Amino acid sequence: MTRFKRVLLKLSGEALQGQTGFGIDPVTLGIIADELAEVMTDCGRVELAVVIGGGNIFRGERLEATGLKRVTGDYMGMLGTLINAMALQEAVEARGVATRLLSALRLEEAAEVYIRRRALSHLEKGYLVIFAGGTGNPYFTTDTAAVLRASEIGADVILKATRVDGVYDRDPKKDPAARFLPSLTYMEAIEQRLKIMDTTAISLAMENGLPIIVFNLTVRGNIKRVLGGEKVGTLVSA
Repeated sequence: MTRFKRVLLKLSGEALQGQTGFGIDPVTLGIIADELAEVMTDCGRVELAVVIGGGNIFRGERLEATGLKRVTGDYMGMLGTLINAMALQEAVEARGVATRLLSALRLEEAAEVYIRRRALSHLEKGYLVIFAGGTGNPYFTTDTAAVLRASEIGADVILKATRVDGVYDRDPKKDPAARFLPSLTYMEAIEQRLKIMDTTAISLAMENGLPIIVFNLTVRGNIKRVLGGEKVGTLVSA
């Protein structure tokens, strides 16, 4: 049994690069695919959707100083999310789990065009649904895209995958005295600038009453533990 019926998992592009520093690490991709396949196989009727970023492929803001326009850079980043989503789809399907890939950018040869009713139909049929292309618009992060898609599909919760155990009041990698926060409100996250998600994403989650659980993806089985109701990571809510 699972605590939630419909879940949206937010993966950063960096989650796929492992220790390589760039691109997609096949070993890391396989580990994540194993986790997702286990969830789909072992967690009953949970409906799972994934939004994936593209930071391991391209980050537009890094090239703004060279004259690249923000709009162009953002569209390039959206294409990066498609690369990651296609790799994740292949890896998960190789483990016997049926998936559907929907993109906010039109690339029909590789992905279905995102339509809300189509996404809901796929979830209800038991497919793992992967959303790519961000929101399809520049100036919005994939964090915002994750909250937007979660709101549209009526998700019960957003799982924000990270490389640390949850949210701390300071960067635990830089400050050993950083304090772990098991729970906090949306406003506390915004006012303390804890960088869980960008302000637009957290504000949208607050407006729609969408709880966010920030957890460590690198610990095997954590997704299943969260779905099973165990106290894993940090809960951000009202």
